[in-house]
Amino acid sequence: MTSEKATFAGGCFWCVEAPLAQLPGVQSVVSGYTGGHKENPTYEEVCSSTTGHLEAVQVTFQSSTISYAQLLDAFWQLFDPTDADGSFHDRGMQYSSAIFYHDEAQKTAAEASKKALDESGRFDKSIVTPILPATHFYPAEAYHQDFYKTNAAHYKRYREASGRDHFIAAHWAKKEETVSSYAKPSDEVLQNRLTPLQYEITQEEGTEPPFSNEYWENKEEGIYVDIVTGEPLFSSADKFDSGTGWPSFTRPLVAENIVEKKDFKLFLPRTEVRSRYADSHLGHLFSDGPPPTGQRYCMNSAALRFIPRGDLEKAGYAEFLHIFDQEFIGKKS
Repeated sequence: MTSEKATFAGGCFWCVEAPLAQLPGVQSVVSGYTGGHKENPTYEEVCSSTTGHLEAVQVTFQSSTISYAQLLDAFWQLFDPTDADGSFHDRGMQYSSAIFYHDEAQKTAAEASKKALDESGRFDKSIVTPILPATHFYPAEAYHQDFYKTNAAHYKRYREASGRDHFIAAHWAKKEETVSSYAKPSDEVLQNRLTPLQYEITQEEGTEPPFSNEYWENKEEGIYVDIVTGEPLFSSADKFDSGTGWPSFTRPLVAENIVEKKDFKLFLPRTEVRSRYADSHLGHLFSDGPPPTGQRYCMNSAALRFIPRGDLEKAGYAEFLHIFDQEFIGKKS
């Protein structure tokens, strides 16, 4: 099994490391410093703009699962490639972007990818991200590694305050253009993995009996993910007792992971709710819910997997811990 390396800079390395680490085929992502002239620089030295280094990440990936071109596609969607003087509210050359190629094949792929993006018209300004030969990469201090997991609340609030997420949403609105880590398995795998009821509900658009399903009266804090792919769907913070006997929510946890379709199976049209990546049938949406949305996402328990608050980090969903944490932790400093 062949592993390759890719090195990218896109501003704050926390915010580049986290999404790349979740891609299929990515084995590890290390935050660090590269492109400068000082050996073994510290974070404080790099922040002083005196070492010539950029905050960067080094990705180790299986090219048989995810190609370098796919990594490039994902990377472009994580930052502002038209900003030569920093990244969002982090200013200075140490926060600027770059692609560091490790061989001629990566150089050719990066140049073609940049050209295609520049000519796509997605941005009003030119792409300024340079494509440079890879030099020595210095891993950052231990507390910077996996920061989105070890300091989830701080990371979440830092991202939101920086303006990065707003920029990404404005320029990459079509979620299907990203590389998804929630790949749907084959039908053969699903039949072996799912219980008969789970398969009937998610793949054959079935409906489980009310008041006799796993989560209809679950009151524990946590999130609900798709039983097939694990894509996050709903939160206990938005769950309410609808009196129907099925788990009900006022809104999705991640709206992009929800697909709504018209359902004409009954005499009156209904709105079917499906997950985006697994395309699982989840349930239906009604307009008789409580404030603040007035909506009732009526779901089948068999289409969901519940992850308790205490297990979120271990299960890879640390980014949602902030939902249950009222303490404000300031931005990166």
